Amino acid sequence: MTPNSAPSPAAPVAPADSAAAGASSFDAARSWPWLLLALGAHTGWGIYPVLGRYLQTVSGLPSLSILAIGYAPLAIIFLVYTLPRHGRAIARSRALWTFALIVVVRSITNILAARFTPAIYVQLITLMTPFIVAFLSTLVLRENLPRNTWLALILSALGCLLMLSSEIDAEGVKFALTRSDWTGIGLALTSAIFLALYMIAAGRTTRIELSGWTVLMFQSIVIMTISLAISLLAGEAWGRWLEIGRRDWAVMGLYTLVVVGWANGMQIAALRKLGAPVVSSLMGWRLVSTLAVGLLLLGEGLHSIWQGAGMAIVLATLTWYLTQRPARPGM
Repeated sequence: MTPNSAPSPAAPVAPADSAAAGASSFDAARSWPWLLLALGAHTGWGIYPVLGRYLQTVSGLPSLSILAIGYAPLAIIFLVYTLPRHGRAIARSRALWTFALIVVVRSITNILAARFTPAIYVQLITLMTPFIVAFLSTLVLRENLPRNTWLALILSALGCLLMLSSEIDAEGVKFALTRSDWTGIGLALTSAIFLALYMIAAGRTTRIELSGWTVLMFQSIVIMTISLAISLLAGEAWGRWLEIGRRDWAVMGLYTLVVVGWANGMQIAALRKLGAPVVSSLMGWRLVSTLAVGLLLLGEGLHSIWQGAGMAIVLATLTWYLTQRPARPGM
């Protein structure tokens, strides 16, 4: 998210011709290994808010220190391997800096969102990103609103309300959201807006002659540096890292290796082979993985048949909507 993503922060800069070729030559019978790879990437981004919430609320680790340490391995690779290959010229690209700074805000708000509200809510808001992209593109860039957007948005909003509800009876829909939940949802929405801005910027920027991995490395060192600086200025309690146990370190390892590293790599590879439309159509799987791992690791899940129905509505609507329209890079 990056956190992801977050969708992967590097995905939008994968060569456009590769993505187009992947989309045009898609053959389900031959492409199933790449479909599994794409599902693996979405699984990684699905468990991201779960791991982030665990590290903050159970392990008690400072939020920005998690980002700094989580991105440190890729930042080191950038300094040792990528920077010597490309030289300082890599840092002169305005597009790279634009992408990196947007991803920094996206990453910080995303990790903080998981601190305040359940991971399933964070992921739910993240899945609304395609609609934010559509409306921002229409308002700012004067692009035509993709067909079926209003219908998909209404259905998704209904599903979201059901998932956020605590009870439905003769008096109507009831919610038990606390001030902390609203703070987390607000941060998740901010994160989704910046993810949408990233996708729009990627779609409007001329091709960058760098690999997706190179861009990921560059963004990683920017995220690590800014997160570390803010963490130190804010006086976060880094001493907590000396007190955590093996389980906490194991979760941190999953966060660093599976999400920051592996999920990014799988998404970049899947985008090159399948194209953005196919990969994005599987985006709903993130909500499933968030729910499953959230139940196992945090004991957080859905508590009523209405919440389950809401989740089904969101998954069906999002999958249908994304298969009806061309996807933006990185979706």
